[in-house]
Amino acid sequence: MQIFLDSTDTKLIAELAETGLVDGVTTNPTLIAKSGRPMLEVIAEICDLVPGPISAEVAAIKADAMIAEGEKLAGIAPNVVVKVPLTRDGLIATGHFNRQGIKTNVTLCFSAVQALLAAKAGATYISPFIGRLDDQGADGMGLITDIRAIYDNYGFDTEILAASIRTTGHVKEAALSGADCATLPANVFGELFKHPLTDKGLEQFLKDWAGTGQSIL
Repeated sequence: MQIFLDSTDTKLIAELAETGLVDGVTTNPTLIAKSGRPMLEVIAEICDLVPGPISAEVAAIKADAMIAEGEKLAGIAPNVVVKVPLTRDGLIATGHFNRQGIKTNVTLCFSAVQALLAAKAGATYISPFIGRLDDQGADGMGLITDIRAIYDNYGFDTEILAASIRTTGHVKEAALSGADCATLPANVFGELFKHPLTDKGLEQFLKDWAGTGQSIL
């Protein structure tokens, strides 16, 4: 499963990209607003930091305007993925981008039938929002499973990008459910490395090694 960072913090992205485990980055208007920086500048900088897919979201709600904005965003760098909302106009724009060879990430997906329409429109990625569904008492991970079954039934190429990830448990369940990618906030990415038994074992190894008085170098 590919791991994306959900962030516009370029300093943090650069730091985490050094692990070699960051496959891409997703952004949205809220994250851009929090950055306090011009959107095109932020996206260009992220594209230089991470060679994988970088999702940049349109702000328009009408198809023609989405297409104009998306084409401008796609011109920033070859690895830009144009992010559009899962609306009627959004899918019209997705179809246009697909015909032009521009990659898309269809976001704000909350049902399997929405995901079906996005795949039919030629979306590169579909972003089901797991955490937001869980917040409403629905089964967010069940949505991933349903989309996986539908896409496999019909051979759709659209990749499932699990979004609104809140915990490392979400990451595990998304992987088990067949998600192709998951986009994580930095704190969840950091938690993936951790386990108390790892810390305990390393502490013992270091203590025992120090007792030998040896040095490898």
